[in-house]
Amino acid sequence: MKHTLAIVGFGGMAGWHYELIEKDFSMDELAVAGIWDIREERREYAASMGIHVYRSLEDLLADEKVDLVLIATPNDVHKSIAIQAMEAGKNVVSEKPVTLSSEDLREMTEASERTGRFLTVHQNRRWDEDFLTVKKVMEEGKLGEIFRLESRVHGSRGIPGGWRQEKEHGGGMVLDWGVHLFDQALLLFPGVKLKTVYATLTNVTDQTVDDGFTADLGFENGVHMIVEVGTSNFISLPRWYVLGTDGTAMIRDWGHDLQIVWAVGTDEKDVVPVRTAAGLTKTMAPRRDDSIHTESEPEVKSDIREFYRNVTAVLEGREESRIKMEEVARVMRLMEAVFQSARENTVVFFEA
Repeated sequence: MKHTLAIVGFGGMAGWHYELIEKDFSMDELAVAGIWDIREERREYAASMGIHVYRSLEDLLADEKVDLVLIATPNDVHKSIAIQAMEAGKNVVSEKPVTLSSEDLREMTEASERTGRFLTVHQNRRWDEDFLTVKKVMEEGKLGEIFRLESRVHGSRGIPGGWRQEKEHGGGMVLDWGVHLFDQALLLFPGVKLKTVYATLTNVTDQTVDDGFTADLGFENGVHMIVEVGTSNFISLPRWYVLGTDGTAMIRDWGHDLQIVWAVGTDEKDVVPVRTAAGLTKTMAPRRDDSIHTESEPEVKSDIREFYRNVTAVLEGREESRIKMEEVARVMRLMEAVFQSARENTVVFFEA
């Protein structure tokens, strides 16, 4: 069965979706019927590519052959368009973040239940190969008991222009990148409560929305995870840094293999002190080469087309959604806790 999707908002991410479905990967399960965008230049651009352009949002929603609507607009109008689409009998894929607040999400979920239409969110970074590689290594227990993780993305160009710099449209890095990294963080510890959240925001290049943040997530199992986004970092720290009782793992950046260093012996006699700037230390002396083992773990391969294949399978009653709305709601509450912690300069007790 082939499904037909229409796109509301035709910016950069919508173009990515279009290429994914129609060109680069040629998905047999799905076709794009057309787009609508309030900006004339984007409508003209779509028409120049041979894409059908609807006369209005109402025109798009009236198209009977469309059974799925992708919302790729600024964040603040996701809710209203999603509810309007579901009430018109359409299933909905929303770009992330699904909306701006837990209350908005509740209204969207209620509309989905009321209309019987499927609502999901494009949490595409669940398919990031670096994330899947870290998840695999943790599940295999290669590092022993995990006690600390660090997950970060760093750039040096500030926030991109346009609505992402505007608070009223849901701009800022917590909503832009935090929604991905927090989603990944919670998936690393299934069934484990997140007890505490402490966060700080930065406003280096933008005073109206956060252009970066650091969040310390304290899980019930004792693990602390640092999640960080920066847009004024001219030397980037590793994408992933994972500490376990038996070893340490690191992924430098996207497209890099995971590096693991293990201890292969704990009895290191005759440790030779190292000379620091103002004295000697045995504590920080490096291990001998014969007491450690280093290896690379190749990236786990993934296929982002699995997202839409799952969506079409849900519509046909063959699978459950891989993006659970309760997971989306938990991430939304976590982002709200990050804002609260930064605003009040306090630890937020997240889940009792």
